[in-house]
Amino acid sequence: MKKFKVKKTIQEINEKIKKGRAVVVTAEEMIDVVQRHGDVEAARRIDVVTTGTFGAMCSSGAFLNFGHTSPKIRASRVWLNDVPAYGGIAAVDCYLGATEVVEGDPLNSVYPGEFNYGGGHVIEDLVSGNVVKLRAEGYGTDCYPSRKFEKNITIKDLRDAVLFNPRNAYQNYNCAVNLSDTTIYTYMGMLRPRMANASYSTSGQLSPLFNDPFYRTIGVGTRIFLGGAQGFVAWPGTQHHPHVVRGANGVPKEGAGTMAVVGNLKEMSPEWLTGASILGYGTSLFVGVGIPIPVLDEEMARYTAVKDADIYTQVYDYSMDYPKGSPVSLAEVSYQDLRSGVIMIDNKKVITAPMSSYYKANQIANILKDWIEAGKFLLGESQQNLPGVS
Repeated sequence: MKKFKVKKTIQEINEKIKKGRAVVVTAEEMIDVVQRHGDVEAARRIDVVTTGTFGAMCSSGAFLNFGHTSPKIRASRVWLNDVPAYGGIAAVDCYLGATEVVEGDPLNSVYPGEFNYGGGHVIEDLVSGNVVKLRAEGYGTDCYPSRKFEKNITIKDLRDAVLFNPRNAYQNYNCAVNLSDTTIYTYMGMLRPRMANASYSTSGQLSPLFNDPFYRTIGVGTRIFLGGAQGFVAWPGTQHHPHVVRGANGVPKEGAGTMAVVGNLKEMSPEWLTGASILGYGTSLFVGVGIPIPVLDEEMARYTAVKDADIYTQVYDYSMDYPKGSPVSLAEVSYQDLRSGVIMIDNKKVITAPMSSYYKANQIANILKDWIEAGKFLLGESQQNLPGVS
């Protein structure tokens, strides 16, 4: 059992938020606080550290209920703006995945495919208030006799619209390069031949799970910023895998934790939910996620002061090793180096570019800070933390 000089509870911090007395800083600002005052004094001074990330999160989508029709239909097949949604739920429920592509898209038959429209774009259209064409087909039953239904709708016409993303905010991710002699097109963007460029993701020192590396405060029920509204962590994300190599600071050196997240799509904004077309790969959805980290003690103060210089990831070849399912690390690089625009691999300078936006991640952290300081956002206590390192 660890002994701490500073001890706080989420309930105590929430009382301070209600009274307008909570001290809140962003993860970027916390670095300076701890450098100036040390982790113990920082824990005494700071109550909450806000984080943020904004990037393409393919494992995203929305549960939609369009309400019973007259006559009623059991919609086994559903399309929104000609993008198929999964109808194998109940009569007028469907799930629209961010990576589903519009019917008739040539895909990669004309290489590299442009993938101009898909599920992520439909979600952006819905939260923008745009008109979307709903089309449904059923096989007909005694209680649901209708076989076809079409209607132009907006999000206001939907009975329910729930963003439910099975895997978001990966705790670290690969840096991708291409060792082959030809350009390749991946979910990490276009990679030029002979390691001419490198692509990376996550917002480094601002990223939520880097600031609570062992998930002490994050789990089922944690209240978060999601798509411009308040949402929640619903469950560990798919592919959640905490048992990886970590640095002395506890931060994983490769992909580790993930979260499944949920929120009311009707409250969200296209600024923080944006459809993406990834050349030669497919469609996706850029998602804004932010988590407030309560500073319960000096250990949490130290965790939330993590710097890009102390966060590392692995460089993998996406032309051969990665697609074969046997990636071998070519190098280990820090996010400080990645964000500098150039990394060194085997004595070669490689230009880097992110698939996520640090600028928008910082905006999210500051919006979350403003919400908490205004008493509009209380911390949600985890009912079951994300599985950690046993």
